[in-house]
Amino acid sequence: MKKLFAAFVMAALPAFAFASGAGVHLDKVDIDLTDKAAMQDGARTFANYCMGCHSAKFQRYERVADDLGIPHDVMLDNLVFNDAKIGEHMKIGMQPADAKNWFGAAPPDLTLVARVRGNDWLYTYLRTFYEDTARPLGANNKVFPNVGMPNVLVGLQGRQYIGCKQVQVVEDGKKLFDPLTGTPITHEACDQLVVEPKTGQLSAEEFDEKIQNLVTFLAYSANPVKLKSQRIGTYVLLYLAFFFVFAYLLKREYWKDVH
Repeated sequence: MKKLFAAFVMAALPAFAFASGAGVHLDKVDIDLTDKAAMQDGARTFANYCMGCHSAKFQRYERVADDLGIPHDVMLDNLVFNDAKIGEHMKIGMQPADAKNWFGAAPPDLTLVARVRGNDWLYTYLRTFYEDTARPLGANNKVFPNVGMPNVLVGLQGRQYIGCKQVQVVEDGKKLFDPLTGTPITHEACDQLVVEPKTGQLSAEEFDEKIQNLVTFLAYSANPVKLKSQRIGTYVLLYLAFFFVFAYLLKREYWKDVH
């Protein structure tokens, strides 16, 4: 019984981690693991903005380059910022002990974060940082309150803060519209995320696409063989369906004289 309970707890851990953002609406994101251009852009964003603190130590530069169609020399020149060789793991120079002293806890490795948290969680999390002067690093997050991480993407997104804006009225889970004109019924809410215009390098649409590409890369990194596994699974199911016909006919042949 104890072993069964332990197995259940281990299996449920990802669900508990995913639920850490309970009460916050998670925006849906479409992930296409066949879009190599999106994953290349996501890998570039990851190397430039994430790998200062976060490693992907279960991935190799060579594997990423080959899977994403990046020439090895381009990978080394543009996405490797240390003396690592193309066949090495995607580690960082920051030592865990130093990171714990600086941040209170060592930043986690992100190789499997998409499998633990989920794509929608990551997409929403990365877009909901906002200014909070009460926090040691000057930033907070809607999905992960009191997060111990700075807003490293503020230069791309712009200055985001909690402010007031018009939002559509929702009752019983349904958005309300004016019955005569069909226009949305709105009210002013002062707990909304607002981006100060012209403070970021990207527009809202461009930033959302940049984050979508980053999440796509993280989803690939968490399971690089997902597409291959799905393809093999399809072949297996087709084989079983084909084999079932002959198995059924053989069964009928064996049992036709049994009454």
